Amino acid sequence: MDNQTKDTRSHILSVGRSLTARQGYSGVGLNELLKAADVPKGSFYHYFASKEAYGCALLGDFVAQYRVSLGETLFDPKMDARARLMSYFESWLRKQTGPNLQDRCLVVKLSAEVADLSADMSKILQHGVAEIIASLTKTIEEGIAEGSIAPIQDPNGVAQSIYYQWLGASLIAGLTQDSTPLKTALKSTASAIPPA
Repeated sequence: MDNQTKDTRSHILSVGRSLTARQGYSGVGLNELLKAADVPKGSFYHYFASKEAYGCALLGDFVAQYRVSLGETLFDPKMDARARLMSYFESWLRKQTGPNLQDRCLVVKLSAEVADLSADMSKILQHGVAEIIASLTKTIEEGIAEGSIAPIQDPNGVAQSIYYQWLGASLIAGLTQDSTPLKTALKSTASAIPPA
C-alpha cells in the first residue's frame, strides 16, 4: 500500500470516526461519509468492499489506536502500577466528559448497535475489550508484585468488574449528560485496588 493509498484510507477512517462518534454507525449514511471526506464513491469501494468492511476497518483502526494510547497511562514506566491504573481511568473520565466526541470510546458508543448488525464487527470489539481487560489484569498483578497494590485474590475478576463498571458508567453519563456516574466509578476503582 503506497503512501497516498494509506493517506486516503486513513482520511476516510478519520472522518468516519468523527461522524460515528456523533451519530453512531447506522446513523452515518455512505453518501454523508463520502461528502464529508470529499471522496468519490468509486474510491471508497477501492479501499472497502462494503459498508460492513469499512465498519470492520473503522473498529480495527480504533482498537489499534487505543492500544498505542495505553502507553500514555497504563504502560507508562515512570509510574507505579497503581498510579498507572488510576491515570488510565482518570483519562477515561476526562475523555468521556470532554468536548471532543472523537476522543470518546467507540466500545461504549457502538457495543449494542454492532452486536445486532455484524458478527465480524462484534468480534473486533470483543477482541479489543479482552485485550484491555488483560492489560488491566497484568497491571494489577504488577502492582501486587511491586507492592503498590494490596494483595487481591482474583486480579482478573477485579479487572473485569472495574472495566464493566466503567462501560456502564459511561453509558449512564452519556444519557444524563452528567459526569457523576464516572466520578463514582473512579472512587469505586480506587477502593477496588487499595494501596498496599
